[in-house]
Amino acid sequence: MIASIEGNVSQVLEDSLIITTGGMGFRVFVPTLVCKNVEPHKILALHTYLVVREDALVLYGFETVEERDMFTMLLGANGVGPRTALAIISTLSMEMIANAVIQEQSEIFSRVTGVGKKTAQSIILQLQGKVKKGPFSPTTYIKDIDADVIAALTSLGYSIVEAQAAIQMIPKDADHDLETRIRLALQYFS
Repeated sequence: MIASIEGNVSQVLEDSLIITTGGMGFRVFVPTLVCKNVEPHKILALHTYLVVREDALVLYGFETVEERDMFTMLLGANGVGPRTALAIISTLSMEMIANAVIQEQSEIFSRVTGVGKKTAQSIILQLQGKVKKGPFSPTTYIKDIDADVIAALTSLGYSIVEAQAAIQMIPKDADHDLETRIRLALQYFS
């Protein structure tokens, strides 16, 4: 198995990178944020997971071991293939995934393109108990109030990624009532 790859980013595609190492170019599918933030012709190291199929060997890359481990756990859920698992990691932060599993909020996963209600429930069942024992500490989970802010922002038409970015910009010492946090989050978009 290929556990990691380090090399020159020779090409940035919409959903993947071509990483050249040892005279060979490897196509590595990565989360959306990695594609947006990486610069061509720079050295990049990724933790990888190799998916072996009858007709292809497909490499998926992640910036952290935690993301790769979450990807692997997501693959164990019924209805979740590599593309869906990558979409979940591209859309939701590790904290949001852990929070949704612990609080059994399958609707968080249902917001990801390609994840229906049954698949979302399967993800909750698959990850139940595993997330608590994993590298995710309960102190890193988003607060319940922030989940409500995300729900409010997504109902206004913002994506989950945009809503998460807005929440991260809310000052740590800000009031913890819902109305104030929504107002502060909306200021991020103006």
